[in-house]
Amino acid sequence: MSKYVTRPFRFGVVCPLTTDLRAWRDRVRRIADSGYSTLLMPDVPGWQPAPGPTLALAAELAEMRVGTWVYASPVRPAWTTAWEAHSLSVLSEGRFEMGIGTGRPGIEDQLRELGLPVVPQGERLAQVRDTVAALRQLDGPDLHTPVVMAVRGPKGQALAAELADTVTFVAMPDDPGVEIAQLARNFRALRDVELALHVPVVGDAVAPFMAPPDTDPVALRAIDSLAILPADPAAATEEIQRRREEIGYSYFVFGAGSADTLAPVVAALAGH
Repeated sequence: MSKYVTRPFRFGVVCPLTTDLRAWRDRVRRIADSGYSTLLMPDVPGWQPAPGPTLALAAELAEMRVGTWVYASPVRPAWTTAWEAHSLSVLSEGRFEMGIGTGRPGIEDQLRELGLPVVPQGERLAQVRDTVAALRQLDGPDLHTPVVMAVRGPKGQALAAELADTVTFVAMPDDPGVEIAQLARNFRALRDVELALHVPVVGDAVAPFMAPPDTDPVALRAIDSLAILPADPAAATEEIQRRREEIGYSYFVFGAGSADTLAPVVAALAGH
């Protein structure tokens, strides 16, 4: 018998507001109607409106969870981030999840553009810790905003093992699948929490905002990357079940462009 808990499947969609508002609202409702659990927003100025107000609107549009995928600690003061996250929990009646990490690869350029200091990784992790601590204080005894942490190295993993409700591993699409699977297995031995998998490629479609534009689906298939799933719903269903059984992933996050393609998978697996 496995020593790990088999968690039910759930599915999230990264859906930044890049179209006109009416089309985005329609898309949010369609995603909710398809059985996805969570609507997620990236945290990159210039890509879309700020995640806080956008997620508050999304929570009003549809009865689903909303979350950041993910707040970048180097661009956000800890207390104000925690205040925003707590406020989103209150406004969504407990349906908000705070995703947080130390920033995507290449964030140093963005920090310079914004006139913010380029701080070392250790300091960024301290900012994550401070944000979660402030959030717990604001939530008080009657509210628990789930925290999703995006981590990679040993120090980040140790912090996530201490603080996170859900963990996702920061990976480039061209990281071999076996390497990311081993990260997940090693982490579960440390602490058995919900594991989330960022899947930016479905078939030959690469999600903007989730992977570099030059990502090559053929190359990803060649290395059994975990960043890709088949576009065929039956094959995707089988592969998702395998990834839970063999690695421990139960929460899968896709780009909005693939939400309709994978809707039959979500209908079959969500909650099971």
